[in-house]
Amino acid sequence: MDPTSKGPLCGDPELGDSEFGDLVEVREALEGLRREIRSRFLSESREAAPWQDVDWQALFGKLRRRMNTFGMSERSGEVDEFGLDEVVLKRALPMLDLLYDRYWRVELSGIEHLPPRGPCLLVANRSGILPYDGMMFAHGLQRRLPELGRARFLIADWLITLPFVQPYLARLGGVRACRENADRLLRHGRSVIAFPEGVKGAAKVFRDRYRLKRFGRGGVVRTALENRVPLVPVGIVGAEEAHPILFKIHGPARSLGLPFLPVTPTFPLFGLFGALPLPSKWVIHIGEPLSLEHLEPDAVDDELLISRLTEELRSRIQSLLDVGLSDRESVWG
Repeated sequence: MDPTSKGPLCGDPELGDSEFGDLVEVREALEGLRREIRSRFLSESREAAPWQDVDWQALFGKLRRRMNTFGMSERSGEVDEFGLDEVVLKRALPMLDLLYDRYWRVELSGIEHLPPRGPCLLVANRSGILPYDGMMFAHGLQRRLPELGRARFLIADWLITLPFVQPYLARLGGVRACRENADRLLRHGRSVIAFPEGVKGAAKVFRDRYRLKRFGRGGVVRTALENRVPLVPVGIVGAEEAHPILFKIHGPARSLGLPFLPVTPTFPLFGLFGALPLPSKWVIHIGEPLSLEHLEPDAVDDELLISRLTEELRSRIQSLLDVGLSDRESVWG
């Protein structure tokens, strides 16, 4: 500091030593405060930049996994090894009864064709995007034959990626569709409801309703043969009008992780309300099981036999659908 300089905070020769010392301390204090303020503002600006380095894809994946279990509580003592929760199922029974009795007015026939004891593999036509068909069929079977336990319905792979959908369906009896899960269920004595049309069946447009798609490579027949259980055809009439698909949009659907985006008479015209299913009249008819008892276990390796049985099963389900369509008077009952 130049003691000869003039100024309010500079050393003035007319000031005493004590006063000069006080001014020096004030100046040093102000300089220290300035450095402190500058250092804090610079550190805050440096800390505000890391958002640019966030892994947004990983963050989105974590958020999606958390949403899949949103609102769910852990009750390990009440959830079985396949995800069914008796508490959730009991709470959902009034809603399931309302849908079954009042909304879709489901009629279930052919119960006498089911085996009196033991599990069976029930194979039905795929009806619509969401598995209302499997849920209603399993509910009707449990009401009519409670001693057989609740049948488990298989759901498509793409459904388990949707937030909220898969956990709730699992707690009501839905299981991911694959051979391993079907085998485990049957070996544990639980009947299985399968839809071998898969996504091709769910994606049928309105003009192709009730025309069965191919059943793949005979997976349902092999499953029944390997587990020595009855293979039962089922025709569901009415469910394919609950979500009539006029046409499909594929481009935007891929970004959402969906196989397609359906356009129905009500969706997307009415937004989320348009996604609600229509109150069509349902008829579920259970046919006679295919005769498999006489076949040896090594029959699963006979490709021609598997192909023939698969086509016979498909033909029987198509016949059940044709009869149901000819017998009904109206889509709405």
